[in-house]
Formats: sequence, C-alpha cells, structure tokens
Amino acid sequence: MSAPEPTNSYENTNQLFDNAADLLDLDEDMRLVLKTPFRELKVEVPVRMDSGRLEVFIGYRVQHSGARGPMKGGLRYHPEVDFDEVRSLASLMTWKTALVNIPFGGAKGGITCDPTQMSDAEVEHLTRRFISRIGFAFGIQRDIPAPDVGTNAQIMAWIMDQYGASYGHTPGIVTGKPIALGGSPGREAATGRGVSIIAIEAAEEFGIDMKDCRVAIQGFGNVGSFTARFIQEQGARVVAVSDASGALFDAAGLDVPALIEHAAS
Repeated sequence: MSAPEPTNSYENTNQLFDNAADLLDLDEDMRLVLKTPFRELKVEVPVRMDSGRLEVFIGYRVQHSGARGPMKGGLRYHPEVDFDEVRSLASLMTWKTALVNIPFGGAKGGITCDPTQMSDAEVEHLTRRFISRIGFAFGIQRDIPAPDVGTNAQIMAWIMDQYGASYGHTPGIVTGKPIALGGSPGREAATGRGVSIIAIEAAEEFGIDMKDCRVAIQGFGNVGSFTARFIQEQGARVVAVSDASGALFDAAGLDVPALIEHAAS
C-alpha cells in the first residue's frame, strides 16, 4: 500500500527523508532520532503599531539538530509562516550542512507577518521584541540566525544590537549583517551565486552548453535576481521571471540588469 500524499511542507520533507533513508537502509530508531527536532519554540510578540493599535504576532524557532555543530538557519518574515514550514526548513538545513560537510546543524525561524505592509519602525519593534522573547535560545555555539524571505542586513543588525543589550556584544550572533558591523563581503549575492553554480554544474553533467539554455526563474527577490544575473553572465538566455506581483516573458531574452534596477526602485 502506497504512503498517503503529503498535506504540508513538513510531511513532504519527511517523505523525502524516508526515501533517502530507504536507500541507506536506516533502521526505524535512527530515522526517528534524525527526524525529531531538538527544540521548538513558539512565542507571542506584541507590538504597538504606528497607529497606536496593539497587534500580537506569532514567532517561531525550530532547532532541528546540533549534532554536527551550532545550529544555523534563516529567519523569515512572511504572512504564511507557520510551524510546519519552519520545521521543514529547519530539517533541510541539517541535511544541507551535512551534505557539504559544513560543521553546523540546522535551524529555522520566522514571524507570521507582512513586512511589506509595515513601516520600518514597526519592523524594528517587531524584531527587537521577538529577540527579547527568544534570544536565550541563540548563541555562537548554539544557534545562529541569518536573513531569509522578508528579512535583510538591517534586520540582522537590529537582532545583533538587541541580543547584545541582554547578553553582551556578540558580532557572531548573526550572519548576513552589514559589512560595517562585521558582515562578510559577498554575502548578499551568495545564495544566488550558489544556485547559479549548481545550474551550471548540472548543465555540464548533462552535456548542455549554457549558451544554448533558456532559463525561467520563479521569484525575483535577492536570490532570484542574483541567480538571473550570474546565469546570464554565463551565456544563458533568461526568458522569464516572476514574483508575487506578476511575471514577464520575452523569448528573445530579458534585460536582467534593467529588471534588477526596476525591482529595487
């Protein structure tokens, strides 16, 4: 009898894990230990909005595994953030860091909110209040957050500052912070560069010349835009991009630098 279809991202991730575990012939005890998160946190985050109205947001952090080192994973701000999504992404961080032999474990976090509908002051208050609630779980030898969907270097700077107010100045408590605060050059483009490298290597594996490739990219934020730029620099033709606001297609190829400039405006 076939397994039931996954109903959410966490179930889908666990199904993929089970497929891999079957290939490795892992016993049930080992599967259970590897799949079960080390710690799950859910906190309420009250914020006084610019209008004077009090709004209570919900924040999450799932620390999946620290078996190979400090747990590592992004913090996302998005209306659809929930426990299942965060659990899924946290476990994937564990497998990703292990696969490429980086001495970190996996974690992920987020807040259910829409930062595009909030002022900078509201996002800052939300970030600082969240860290005041959950900062005890972070640490350079414990769990290190990073930017993700809806977060950026400025938010990492607020996290670093708020964490420092309670636990002492700790620049290593976040990655993806501004270079002026100890961030790494190239960090902003790193994920998109990684995606493009994987695409280039995959094309080479299948004997495909990048100059013969037509590329469609779903999502044109930080990762998608840098991916498009690097892919195009390798000779591929980016013919379609999309984000939450719509999609563009041109069989002759899109002007990626112009699109990036437009998206940033």
